[in-house]
Amino acid sequence: MMEGYEEERVYFDSHMHTPLCKHAYGHPREYAAAGKDRGLKGIIFTCHSPMPNRFSENVRMEPSEFDDYVSLVESTAREFEGDFTVRLGMESDWFPGMEKWVEELHRRAEFHYIIGSVHYHTEEYFARFFDGDVHRFMEGYFGHIAESAECGLFDGLGHADLVKNVSPEHWDFERLEGSIDEALTRVAATGVAMELNTSGLNKAYPEVNPGPRILRMMFEKGIPVVLGSDAHTPDRVGADFEFGLDLIAAAGYERVHYFERREPVAIRIEDVKRSVRETTMSSVSLST
Repeated sequence: MMEGYEEERVYFDSHMHTPLCKHAYGHPREYAAAGKDRGLKGIIFTCHSPMPNRFSENVRMEPSEFDDYVSLVESTAREFEGDFTVRLGMESDWFPGMEKWVEELHRRAEFHYIIGSVHYHTEEYFARFFDGDVHRFMEGYFGHIAESAECGLFDGLGHADLVKNVSPEHWDFERLEGSIDEALTRVAATGVAMELNTSGLNKAYPEVNPGPRILRMMFEKGIPVVLGSDAHTPDRVGADFEFGLDLIAAAGYERVHYFERREPVAIRIEDVKRSVRETTMSSVSLST
């Protein structure tokens, strides 16, 4: 470890999960240890929110487990106190009609960062919005990205072009560019941040979420960007951050953000790059 390394830690990985979501593995302390090893200042757990009426229950904690989640993160934070920062966040679903549930959930704990995600692949979303036309489904998805920002419940938006994985052979950026531009204009008007999610490199359409062209559009519209790994295993914490930072800089950004007490903190990209160290471990993604 280079001299002064501890003092140079400046950034957080702002997207990761716990086994309570039923598809992540490893104790939170393992994620924290991995984050420390990668040169991060801290990590923010953003596990999938509980939802009512058994909504996509196979990929999230049960409503009765919410307090367990908070306790698990808080106990890990105490374990690393003074050595590494562990914070509480949540990845909450945007789905029409669920706004009141999500709003009340967010009042139940002191969160640092709330991600709003449109998970197109849940059974409920697919059943409601897919009519057999893949292009129309993708257009509708980007409209929902805008609505998720406009609802006022979230600090940042997760993996905003995730829908390209529904049918990679049908992903046509040029055909969708107008819908994407309109959605990003609406997002920009809200002041909500958007995430660059590195786990997309390991999905059916192997590209970060969102891809470089959308990232450039985000910059042009003045949308703040947050970098997250979407880690579902400890070895994914901080994964591909150097690559992600290079993409963010190439899009025109000079700073990336993380959140403290739901307020954005801007850090120079060059400062982050000096502090993080890339993982040399497996990059197999288990994220959703």
